[in-house]
Amino acid sequence: MMRSTATGSRERAGGMVLGGPYHPGESQGSGVAATPVVAVKLSVNDVPVSLWLKLEGYAPHGSIKGRVAQGLWQDISGRIGPRTEIIESTSGNLGLALASLAVRHRVPFTAVVDPRSTAAVVAAIQSLGGRTITVDTPDGAGGYLLTRLGYIQERLRDHPGLLWPNQYANPANPRAHALGTAPELRAQLPPRPTSVLVAVSTGGTLAGFRDYVTAARPGWELIGVDVVGSAALGGRRGPRLLPGIGASRQSAFLPQGYRPALRVSPAEAVSACVWLRESTDIGVGASSGALVAVALRLFRAVPSRSSVTCLCPDGAEHYLGTVYSPRWRERLPVVDVARGVEVIAVESPRFDTLPGPVSLREGRVAP
Repeated sequence: MMRSTATGSRERAGGMVLGGPYHPGESQGSGVAATPVVAVKLSVNDVPVSLWLKLEGYAPHGSIKGRVAQGLWQDISGRIGPRTEIIESTSGNLGLALASLAVRHRVPFTAVVDPRSTAAVVAAIQSLGGRTITVDTPDGAGGYLLTRLGYIQERLRDHPGLLWPNQYANPANPRAHALGTAPELRAQLPPRPTSVLVAVSTGGTLAGFRDYVTAARPGWELIGVDVVGSAALGGRRGPRLLPGIGASRQSAFLPQGYRPALRVSPAEAVSACVWLRESTDIGVGASSGALVAVALRLFRAVPSRSSVTCLCPDGAEHYLGTVYSPRWRERLPVVDVARGVEVIAVESPRFDTLPGPVSLREGRVAP
């Protein structure tokens, strides 16, 4: 079954994270405005460590998917005509970013979402003039992705004017991170080894970071993070609760059984989100919570590991009715991912202005 909604409205909350208000996408001077990085100094079982958080919720479209949307739009722009309509399958964030670009270019846009997409993101897409189709038939693989993709294939057969960017297989997805996100992060971190954690859904972000690490050798240990029940990196499929992480099928960008990779449960991811906000005032989304949960696990497992970096895909704004709702959390078992962890200090976020990497303009990874 599908539910179609053409318009809607919402009230957007302002952003403030540990250092003052900041408007997503606002330039901090000349050059390219980077999303901020925050250093959280912790004591884990009495061992001092550094947890670095790159907060993509401060990106122009409110999530890391804004970078992907820009890359996809550049890829399809030559095929957009006066009667073109764009359609894309999304858990929410990419749909919001594409809706923003579509209204700017006066191109009709439809986001195919599912019941796990947060109401706040769906309303935001609608407020920009985007149409949303909610596909609520489970795909038999723990989610709705395969059903969403099947719906798009049917629409493409019946409507030749539809254009599908296909974030699941378009090389523009990982390229946005290999040429943009990864070198930006390297410029912001201290020049010493760290473990970089990347959440997996389409696999585009992890693949882009893999390509950058292979070419530029920044001294990072790159680790993929997935949820229990996801098939994005291979493995057994099962029910999944959280949007924005995991998938019903193998990623087209990564080999089956990609390693190193770690999995977390929804309860662990949510516990990490709540702990982080209560202990540092930093609000992140569900997939970011999965990363933080893994970071704390790694610190405990290897006491000599002094630095872990989490690429946090979005902020807390769209999860107030789920992850940050005590009533919603009653469906999950109670876990404590922060056992033995003490926050020592939180540095104010650095809103760096970077010299818009040459690699972006030249279309290649620069070491």
